[in-house]
Amino acid sequence: MTATHPAAVTSIDADTLRTWLQDPDDLIVIDVRFAAEFESLHIRGSYNVPLPLLAEHTDELAERLGKRVVLVCQSGTRAEQARTRLGSAGIGSAHVLTGGVPAFAAAGGDVVRGKKRWDLERQVRLVAGSAVVLGLAGGRVVSPKLRVLAGGIGAGLTFSAATNSCAMGKALSKMPWNRAGAEPTRESAIDTLPMQGGAGAS
Repeated sequence: MTATHPAAVTSIDADTLRTWLQDPDDLIVIDVRFAAEFESLHIRGSYNVPLPLLAEHTDELAERLGKRVVLVCQSGTRAEQARTRLGSAGIGSAHVLTGGVPAFAAAGGDVVRGKKRWDLERQVRLVAGSAVVLGLAGGRVVSPKLRVLAGGIGAGLTFSAATNSCAMGKALSKMPWNRAGAEPTRESAIDTLPMQGGAGAS
């Protein structure tokens, strides 16, 4: 009979992270949201390495990480994508924060608040929903051809779910209102991480 092993725990809740942060040795919290989202609200001591930057420099990032890595985003979706990428680079112990940064803040975690903005996922829902409504209304009042707009958005959302990606989110992140004072780069984000899971920054 083949022995079975329990599946590795890859997610933690806000209370667990709060406990871990009381003993931060060899703990790195990486926030994979875009810089503007990080600027608006982030966990104190976390590092901002947006998912596209992490994807581009996964191996370099993996070399700097220790045994305790927690990945956070707005809801957990992008953090899970980051965990998968780091797993392919040999980091199999990374954890994803369930509920993201908002859940940590709601649980009384220590966060840093900045300029208030709508989070990117909310903006995507607004734009997608508005486009569908306009397409259906325009198809009824102006021209049936406008219904193609609603169909296109629906197809895009289906593709987004199937591939666990979001082209609309990437496009919206480049809008002026979603730009932070300083966008992270390889030098400012990855190279400043403590080697092998040293103490986090504040």
